[in-house]
Amino acid sequence: MSKKHEVTLIPGDGIGPAITEATVRMLEAAGAPLTWDRQVAGMSAVQSLGDPLPEATLDSIKRTKLALKGPLETPVGKGFRSINVALRKEFDLYANLRPAKTMMPGLRFDNVDIVIVRENTEGLYVGIENYVKVGDDPHAVAQSVAVVSRTAAERVIRYAFEHAVKHGRKRVTVVHKANILKYSQGLFLETGRKIAAEYEGRVVGDDKIVDACAMELVMRPERFDVIVTTNLFGDILSDLTSGLVGGLGLTPGANIGYETGIFEAVHGTAPDIAGKGVANPTAVMLAACQLLDHIGHEALAGRIRKAIETVLRERKTVTRDVGGTSGTDEYTDAVIAKLK
Repeated sequence: MSKKHEVTLIPGDGIGPAITEATVRMLEAAGAPLTWDRQVAGMSAVQSLGDPLPEATLDSIKRTKLALKGPLETPVGKGFRSINVALRKEFDLYANLRPAKTMMPGLRFDNVDIVIVRENTEGLYVGIENYVKVGDDPHAVAQSVAVVSRTAAERVIRYAFEHAVKHGRKRVTVVHKANILKYSQGLFLETGRKIAAEYEGRVVGDDKIVDACAMELVMRPERFDVIVTTNLFGDILSDLTSGLVGGLGLTPGANIGYETGIFEAVHGTAPDIAGKGVANPTAVMLAACQLLDHIGHEALAGRIRKAIETVLRERKTVTRDVGGTSGTDEYTDAVIAKLK
């Protein structure tokens, strides 16, 4: 019998509890060797504990080293920061892994299979900003500093190449804007080329300017395999690739550090449909597959992905966001049926 892995489960806000519970039910049906430590974060944590990211939740993740979470609502107001950013900083989750694979018929492209590896801790999102006063206007000029360190660039780019080797992928493209941002993006590109040389003969390494990459992604996405890039570009391009395969409801995200992995739905809380039983749990289900990959259960993850893809391709029992009429429970039942 497989060793049981304890996972911190954060249901989240809005549709989060419904889609995470659907995922837990599907994982249990699949025989996944997981146990759950249920914790709260986001608006539900503010309402119950007065803190969007309680110490108990952080302590749980520190212990389990694994977390699966639904979408979180960050409260509006002073003193509250992005919970996702706070988690990335707390656990040094330096690599954001966003796969996008065609699973439904009828889309513009039927052969998209791209993994974006986004540097998760630096770039423009490091948060170094200030205003410059000019005359009587204290906010006349705004400045934001993009930070790229060799250490952070090396670890995320190496992660992308190692991911390609492990999963049999053929190409890693380093995406940048070094033609304009000579220092920060130049350092990222320089580091990428150096690491690519180490993998010559195992993985093809190339590089592309971000605007050219964006254009090619919407014209010929089949040319890309693994993309590694800086924080802002990764944020934008990962949503773009999600759009190529049907939207954020079908794409998961993994945040990976040296010791900890947090796996999530990357879409929002969708309060307009919360409690109506119609939300699509696919993103959390696929995030759970990333978690299973991470702990060495690739075969089980593959079986679950195949079941999900089969249901989506048949289009008989899918939720309304992807053109169906079924509810969350009916869709989950259909996925479970395909596991057997």
